[in-house]
Amino acid sequence: MIEPDETFDGTWPYQPRFFDGNGFRMHYVDQPRETTEPGRDETFLCVHGEPTWGYLYRNIIPRLAEFGRVVVPDHMGFGKSETPDDRRYTIEEHCDNLERLVLELDLTGITLVMQDWGGPIGSSIAYLHPDRVSRLCIMDAVVGGRAPNNSVRESPWFKWVNSDAFEPTIRNLNSTALSVMKRVGFERTSHVDETWVRAYASPFPTPDACIAALRFPQCIADRETVDFLKRIRTPEATAAVRSKPAMYVHGEEDRAIPLDFGVGCFRDLWPAGPVTTLPGVGHFLQEDAPKTVAALITQFVQMT
Repeated sequence: MIEPDETFDGTWPYQPRFFDGNGFRMHYVDQPRETTEPGRDETFLCVHGEPTWGYLYRNIIPRLAEFGRVVVPDHMGFGKSETPDDRRYTIEEHCDNLERLVLELDLTGITLVMQDWGGPIGSSIAYLHPDRVSRLCIMDAVVGGRAPNNSVRESPWFKWVNSDAFEPTIRNLNSTALSVMKRVGFERTSHVDETWVRAYASPFPTPDACIAALRFPQCIADRETVDFLKRIRTPEATAAVRSKPAMYVHGEEDRAIPLDFGVGCFRDLWPAGPVTTLPGVGHFLQEDAPKTVAALITQFVQMT
């Protein structure tokens, strides 16, 4: 867990806020709209995945804040949130944590911005509370649907997760965060410096502190995860989610979620939804192409 007031040399200038309703200290950013220009006042909920935290959205928050409120939570065990030792770090727990935060803040008119595990976790709000969600912006993530070919098991990332090298590496993210992100798909690294490395390494000072990052990949093929997602993705809930405007962006150099699988799952739910693929961009689009990602999101919001 990172110290509350840490700004990483001013690259993370946002006021820390904390929610204790989940039985641990859950950190989130709540950035108000930064313009008085007339227009709709949107609410963006930006949800991160593995092995990142809200810092992933640092270059996108200012652009979204021109259109509305921006809420960026850190999952349990990531960023400035605590890493409780009495949790199993299941996807259901993460979804429950986010749901409680959304209800506490009474977020409505939400534009969900989701990447990696932020997709299944963030979209749970759309399935459980469709009345609170206006649209979905999905990036290198799966929020339901089926592709003709489930190629995830053939991805380089999935194969590595099932190798003997995985746990020793992921248990030492304080030293390996950059190499893990490169393995998943992080292409444009020219901006990486000591501040960047410190920002992504700091949540994981010890092997035990890496438990959340260890558990996320293990949940991919976990029966408990599959059963939970089926339970919330009822036909009625799925119909409600499909009725929402949705967009999809995929980095073509993603080594975790194959392009055909990600796009196929999206198209199964939204056949006419806009899809953008970005050459030379990996799994972490917010790092590789933040200006492009922000422009696609804000354009989509203005059109829907």
